[in-house]
Amino acid sequence: MDEGRRATAAGLALMAALLAAGLVGGGWALGSQVKAIRLGDRYVSVRGLAERKVKANIAVWPIAYKEAGDDLPSLYAKTEADRKTILQFLKEQGIEAGEIELGVVNVVDTQAQEYGNANRAPRRYIVEQEVLVVTPKVDQVAAAAQKTLALLERGVVLESRNNNGVAFKFTGLNAIKPDMITEATRNARAVADRFAADSGSRLGSIRQASQGVFSISPEHAGTEGGDSEGGPGFGLTNEDRGLVKTVRVVTSVEYYFEN
Repeated sequence: MDEGRRATAAGLALMAALLAAGLVGGGWALGSQVKAIRLGDRYVSVRGLAERKVKANIAVWPIAYKEAGDDLPSLYAKTEADRKTILQFLKEQGIEAGEIELGVVNVVDTQAQEYGNANRAPRRYIVEQEVLVVTPKVDQVAAAAQKTLALLERGVVLESRNNNGVAFKFTGLNAIKPDMITEATRNARAVADRFAADSGSRLGSIRQASQGVFSISPEHAGTEGGDSEGGPGFGLTNEDRGLVKTVRVVTSVEYYFEN
């Protein structure tokens, strides 16, 4: 009887010892896992900037003009004469016929919707047309746009919205994207390395990375924003201004700390 009790007690003691050992081992393993998670959560988030100065390679220039009068055939004749004057002017500036598109002639009858004579327009008809220049000769267009006074001297009435209507576009973004992303990522890494050194840590692998949006702005961008009208159906954005552009991209990268 005593031997049975002693055996039972010994068995219980052994089970208790094993249970205690298991709890200690499990607690150690859990503690190690938590420690690993906390170490794994140690990271730094940085940004890297890359910029390029580029020159526009396409010029888009809508030249809108109009004439007003009461005799429609005479207006058509004057509009045709204006068109020839503009084409001659562009030829003098080195713009070829293949780089010019002619818009449709638009006729407005100012009295078509009027009732009574109170607010009648001084001229019944307004005839409008647009000549559109699309060319890689950006320097010639930039120079020609400063000489439009010559058209006024020749009797061509230009739309006032053409004062800032030349759009200079850069279409080579895809060619420089890879190098700019590499540069931005390298700059981000340099910032992260400095941060790690200052904090007594060592930089590890990338935790997460995201590429920012590429932006194109004039070399000397001002404070004005938004769109401005540049001709019938033509919107001139801030990106379109200026022959020289600044292309910019910012990448965001998160790096782990190894210790």
